[in-house]
Amino acid sequence: MTTLEHNEQEHEQEVLTEEELDDIAHQEDGAASEPQAKDDAQPEHTNPTVVVAEDESVNRMDLVAMLEDNGYDVVGQAANGEEAIALTRELRPDVVCMDVKMPHMDGITAAGVICDENIAPVVMLTAFSQTDLVKQAIGAGAMAYVTKPYEESKLLPALAVAMGRFAEINDLLDSVERNETELQATQEKLKDAEEKLKKTQDTLEERKLVDRAKGLLMDKANFSEQGAFRWIQKTSMDQRIPKKRLAMAIIEKYGDDAANDD
Repeated sequence: MTTLEHNEQEHEQEVLTEEELDDIAHQEDGAASEPQAKDDAQPEHTNPTVVVAEDESVNRMDLVAMLEDNGYDVVGQAANGEEAIALTRELRPDVVCMDVKMPHMDGITAAGVICDENIAPVVMLTAFSQTDLVKQAIGAGAMAYVTKPYEESKLLPALAVAMGRFAEINDLLDSVERNETELQATQEKLKDAEEKLKKTQDTLEERKLVDRAKGLLMDKANFSEQGAFRWIQKTSMDQRIPKKRLAMAIIEKYGDDAANDD
């Protein structure tokens, strides 16, 4: 081995130890693995969630199976209106399928509570096609209704319509709320601007009155300009009289004298 090669080998040993090189190697491996982990990550796909409220267990099972076969996740099942309200408040589903006739609390009453609280859209399920029940359901806030026996061709479009209308209504409510907030902010800014304008006008009026009073003191009481201003300022502070009011009193006194002299 030549002297040059020997020196180079010694310098290499001095730069980094074997332990340090091992640490760096592990760090590089970790850094290289991070992008791979990101590439492996897949976006989560969530199905629409449903709470089903139906007091007849056979009908409820059929309805649940139909919904799940068509890509819906049934997150809760209720046998009466009270259970339906509790489950909807707890689970916050995308839509509620609610039977009209149920014990303890009927579906229309339960739908009214859910819609009043704006938790989820409600699709009413009924074996009756009477106009009065439909009107009651719509009046309670239901977005759509389906008559029994349940058919996919009727139920699925009703669910889509209900969720769509619910989203549109909430977008509209959000827009109204934003507009009200913006209007309130604009009104507050306008109020602040009016207050600033009034203060500016008051300051300008006070300055004009003080200048006039100062001129009268110079003419009638032999004050210098600086002395007149100092007297008004000191008297205002000592007597706790606003400059504007003091200036008006001076103008009233000496202004009348000037008018009488004329």
